[in-house]
Amino acid sequence: MIFQKQLRLPAMHRGFHLITDYVLRELPELAQVRAGLLHVFIQHTSASLCLNENADPTVRHDFEQFFNRAAPENAPYFRHTSEGPDDMPAHLKAAVLGSSISIPVMHGRLALGTWQGIYLGEHREHGGRRALMLTLMGE
Repeated sequence: MIFQKQLRLPAMHRGFHLITDYVLRELPELAQVRAGLLHVFIQHTSASLCLNENADPTVRHDFEQFFNRAAPENAPYFRHTSEGPDDMPAHLKAAVLGSSISIPVMHGRLALGTWQGIYLGEHREHGGRRALMLTLMGE
């Protein structure tokens, strides 16, 4: 079985957001998969996806602080500035973190670790709604 759908997330403020529940709500078909894989791909170049801590929100805060220091706004060496001071840093953050994740599916559930959740890294002040492609494969 292969199932695919697009998920449009609501606009979120800059930062790291747990979106696991959004993904699960969009995939009732997950319950039918005994063994498989969910691939999640974000269709944007200034936002990212990753897996990390789902319990303590200070982890998401610390992610934001780290990446803002690693790719600062208004750096004098950036040339791509026509879309605002947060655009080039957003592209760099997205490139480092990545645009997709794959999660095993076992007995109708995502086989995430105890403390793992899916993060949306929103790297723009006003990124708007983000689109994800969800591809579920399995038997």
